[in-house]
Amino acid sequence: MNTLHASPAPTFSIDDHILTGDNISFRLSPNTPGRFQSGSPDTIVIHFTAGSSLASSVNVLTNADSGVSAHFAVGRNGDIVQMLPTNKIAWHAGESRYEGRSGLNQYSIGIELDNAGQLKARGDGTYESWFGEVYGENEVLAAQHANQQSIGYWHKYTEVQIARTLSICKALCSYYDISTVVGHEEIAPARKVDPGPAFPLQKFKALVLQSESDKWERESSESSSQREAHDQIQRDLASPVKRVANVSANALNVRKGPDVSFGVVENGLNKGEVLKVLEKRGEWAKVSYTKVGWVNTKYINEITEKSPFKS
Repeated sequence: MNTLHASPAPTFSIDDHILTGDNISFRLSPNTPGRFQSGSPDTIVIHFTAGSSLASSVNVLTNADSGVSAHFAVGRNGDIVQMLPTNKIAWHAGESRYEGRSGLNQYSIGIELDNAGQLKARGDGTYESWFGEVYGENEVLAAQHANQQSIGYWHKYTEVQIARTLSICKALCSYYDISTVVGHEEIAPARKVDPGPAFPLQKFKALVLQSESDKWERESSESSSQREAHDQIQRDLASPVKRVANVSANALNVRKGPDVSFGVVENGLNKGEVLKVLEKRGEWAKVSYTKVGWVNTKYINEITEKSPFKS
């Protein structure tokens, strides 16, 4: 299993709306309507490319005929390509809505991670992307997406990708008043599934938006508690747990996603009811009973079994 603390995230900065740091290149996309009309961006949207390589995805995002763009793309080896200055709008979110605002392109920075996305099982222990690339079990996470009804297979991200994406986000937070980090799946849940279960989105949000995470990026001052935060990210990246749990609270709301901002599933749970835990994201667990939904793990007692998908 990867350990992020073995390769601490580097420190980047924004200079006149351009990211500076190592292994960063710039390739301008023509796909922008111009500067943010609302002032500075206040939101970061995380995507996967669902493409075959960093280069192929950058080609699409900088092609005038594609009608799409993003501010950054992050390769599996950590290479970063910036395609628009961060004071200009990119076409990455599409039809979108979040917390009462629609059209998130107007407010957000788009970051694309080179990742094949959702894969199809071939029946021989390997998995295939829509573009024909085949992946082994060690490259794949089996998990049920919050926006789907069954287990899917997802291309794993690399340690360095996540670390360098975190560094981009921290640089953006230092330069702009960033208050929100979301996945594309959260702003367009009816049609999008990125960055998907293989990305530890809830833990990543906390690390981006909490000032304590700055210390996490400094290898020389890394504490055991910070190392635990790194390790927790990797546990979140691991394959879906296969657990049984019972409800410890007298009454428990079940939500449609892993956060209190999601709506409540009809008919909650009562103390002692038995659940199957399908997936965990930070302090939230996706559970199955007569329905499927998300609960806070503070209110359930789990009995862990060995996962058959564990790599």
